[in-house]
Amino acid sequence: MKTKLIYLSVFAVIAFGCQPQSNLSPLEQKRADVKEKKAELATLKSEIKTLEEEILKLDPPKEKPRRLVTTKILEARDFERYAEVQGSVVSDEVVFASSETGGRLTKVTPKEGQYVKRGQLVASVDLESLTKQRSEVEISLGLAEDLFARQKRLWDQKIGTEIQFVQAKNSVDRLKQSLETIDFQLTKSSVFAPISGVVEKVFLKTGELAGPGTPIIQVLNTSKVKVKVDVPERYLKSVRAGQLVKVEFPALEESRNARITRISPTINPGNRTFEVVINLNNANRVLKPNLLASVFFKDYSEKAAVLVPLDLVQQEISGDSYVYIKGTNETGEFAQKVIIETGEADKGEIIVTDGLKGGEELIMDGAIGLGDQELIKVEK
Repeated sequence: MKTKLIYLSVFAVIAFGCQPQSNLSPLEQKRADVKEKKAELATLKSEIKTLEEEILKLDPPKEKPRRLVTTKILEARDFERYAEVQGSVVSDEVVFASSETGGRLTKVTPKEGQYVKRGQLVASVDLESLTKQRSEVEISLGLAEDLFARQKRLWDQKIGTEIQFVQAKNSVDRLKQSLETIDFQLTKSSVFAPISGVVEKVFLKTGELAGPGTPIIQVLNTSKVKVKVDVPERYLKSVRAGQLVKVEFPALEESRNARITRISPTINPGNRTFEVVINLNNANRVLKPNLLASVFFKDYSEKAAVLVPLDLVQQEISGDSYVYIKGTNETGEFAQKVIIETGEADKGEIIVTDGLKGGEELIMDGAIGLGDQELIKVEK
């Protein structure tokens, strides 16, 4: 009914406005018409507003559905990042047992893989020729000593020349020296293990000829080994002698903590790396030379860092990075976009250097696709 009355009022105004007024000029008439129309428009706007308010009371708008999300309180914590480099196990105590003199081997006792102790007899060399030579020297020495004794008696009686006496004495001394040399060489018929360790390889067998210095067996001491790794030069500031590192052996599913023993003073120009050596005890001999090893060392750390998951950091077209945190106002909870600056990253997390201080409630699940100020509901 009220709507009908409004329409009648408007019609009456329009009808009245259409009544010609002969006492006005055409220009004045048009100005009057404009004034009337403006008055009509103001009345219509007021009435429309009143109607809309009444409609809103009768049919209030439904709340826009909220996005379901999960959140996490950001806590500042210490951040440490470890770099991994590959290396291998080596043993510096690899020595050869060899004979100092040549000859045929009459016995080679150890076998490959056998453990030998330092000083243990590992091979014998046939020096029969030296034994025969010694017998000949002994005979010559006996004759020389007899001649010297006779020459001495004559010399004591002032018979003979001094040169004869000196030559006889020199002959005895020379043969005794030769005998001592042969006896020393005969001691070289036995070859002993130079160190304690495992026989890695047997080069010569019984009955074969061995030359002076020719390796007969190779002995490897694995009670103490080293891990050597080639570290890229970009980590030069992160590595120092005495630094504690973690060494993993994937094949053994074993890891150890050890300290860096030595760092090479030079950079390899071929691959731009420097060598790092780590000494390890290997009493149970489980670490084998050439065994693959992974070395982990700390290359970055920061105290009380604010970390966010790397996959939650989004980028605007401008290149700025941002995340969403939970905000609260009179309408309830909403998503608040925060522009951030980031630093180092590791294991799916990145340091926020600016924009967050810790304590904020970071939106986790549901963050992708959110809009700034969008209403949310936190899933408990």
